[in-house]
Amino acid sequence: MIVLGIETSCDETGVALYCSERGLLAQQLYSQIKLHADYGGVVPELASRDHVRKIVPLVQETLRQAGIEQSDIDGIAYTRGPGLIGALLVGSSMARSLAYAWQIPAIGVHHMEGHLLAPMLDEPSPSFPFVALLVSGGHSMLVNVQGIGVYEVLGESVDDAAGEAFDKTAKLLGLDYPGGPLLAKLAEKGSGGHYKFPRPMTDRPGLDMSFSGLKTFVANTIKKEADDEQTHANIAYAFQEAVVDTLLIKCRRALKQTGLKRIVMAGGVAANKMLREEFAKASQKDKFEVFYPSFEYCTDNGAMIAYAGCKRLVAGETTPLNSKSLPRWSLEELDAI
Repeated sequence: MIVLGIETSCDETGVALYCSERGLLAQQLYSQIKLHADYGGVVPELASRDHVRKIVPLVQETLRQAGIEQSDIDGIAYTRGPGLIGALLVGSSMARSLAYAWQIPAIGVHHMEGHLLAPMLDEPSPSFPFVALLVSGGHSMLVNVQGIGVYEVLGESVDDAAGEAFDKTAKLLGLDYPGGPLLAKLAEKGSGGHYKFPRPMTDRPGLDMSFSGLKTFVANTIKKEADDEQTHANIAYAFQEAVVDTLLIKCRRALKQTGLKRIVMAGGVAANKMLREEFAKASQKDKFEVFYPSFEYCTDNGAMIAYAGCKRLVAGETTPLNSKSLPRWSLEELDAI
């Protein structure tokens, strides 16, 4: 089965073609970073309008790149939610219109399921069951994954997600948008031992996460310290270290609680170098496996949507063409396949 995947949940327009037998055939990704940079964050209306401008050319280019004709496509997958409602509507309208015109089935994919399954696009790929750590700009959660659609949310962010905290802290340090990657780069010039920031919600039981207080702690530190690049680099290092350590503490708890020995990390923050290094060290010490998607699959992309959609379409699942986009949608509501 060949599936066309469309991702438009926020500020990236992603299109991909995935074949159940041959794997990923082609993909295109357009980022709106430059569009939103002047505003210091995503402007929903601008995001939606840019998706409208880019989506048709990207679909055409993906088909051309793969050497695939419209008649070769067996199904269409699109991000149904969660995400910005205007952005979601662009992708869902495009996908459902093509499905209607081409007389093929469509499937609405959960954005976080796409991230969760993204490591399956690489080799070696993880096998079920595992604990998934989903960390992005909008979400931070730990999920007990027994199979596709068999999800138990163990804990999630109660305020700022990890990626959101990265971006907001970067702004406090005077960095441009998107701040997360720039903060990580600045942290490489810093060193440890200068500051000790709190590890939020690790002094109590449970797997929920909170990074808003950490961001406030950093803001107060910045006000008291010298305004120079090395000081900022050391603060960036300490902040990143605190986030990584917090996530590692929570993951160790999740492994102990579930009895599992495998962690799958996904989402934009999964591209963070320190995060990968610390989890690699911990996996050797504690004897668990850890998997990450390739860097190109960490951020929002069409490949993960095409893959997740293909799995559900092959299992016989479809989404009615009159279905609504879901800006809020729990992973636990999905059907098992």
